[in-house]
Amino acid sequence: MTRLIALILLILVGIIVPFMIWGAQLDALLSLEGARQWMENQGRWAWGAGMVLLMADIVLPIPSTVVMSALGWMYGWWVGGLVASLGSFLSGLAAYALCRSLGRPAALWIAGAEGLQRGERWFAHRGGWLVALSRWTPVLPEAVACLAGLVKMPWRPFVISLACGSLPLGFAFAAIGHLGQSNPTWAIALSAALPLVLWLLASRWGKSAG
Repeated sequence: MTRLIALILLILVGIIVPFMIWGAQLDALLSLEGARQWMENQGRWAWGAGMVLLMADIVLPIPSTVVMSALGWMYGWWVGGLVASLGSFLSGLAAYALCRSLGRPAALWIAGAEGLQRGERWFAHRGGWLVALSRWTPVLPEAVACLAGLVKMPWRPFVISLACGSLPLGFAFAAIGHLGQSNPTWAIALSAALPLVLWLLASRWGKSAG
């Protein structure tokens, strides 16, 4: 168990350190106005540039909720929400796939076979809601997606729970940008509650369909 905790802490350190080094600079550069301006400079591919920024959050401290709000400002809550949700979803999927395919040997060395087995059992029972809820938190989305990949959480529940978390998050913050809201408190509460509701519905549907 101690070695598994060491693996989790190492993942968190790997994500937090870039925030400490470049977080303030990127926050200043990618303000709501700054993010919109940068994306508009990409012309008709502005929506794609927004998705690239959201996916870059895997390795860089991108203020993703600001980017989502800028997408809502530019494209409206519906189209902007779709692009923001897809960007968040692809970011989590990329982190999961990379760690699942490339990170397993290092994880095995750090956590050991027993530690990874503990992680696999834990994610098999509780990974769905953890992945869904983690999308609205800082730092944790990337860490949870990476850990899910390292312990080889099954593809189907990971993808479903990732969608359950990404959709409400993307639409909530796109709506903030579209409406010109400056206080995201209600959107954070909404995007925190909806992933759990969606995951419960999706898991019930999956059991009944099976």
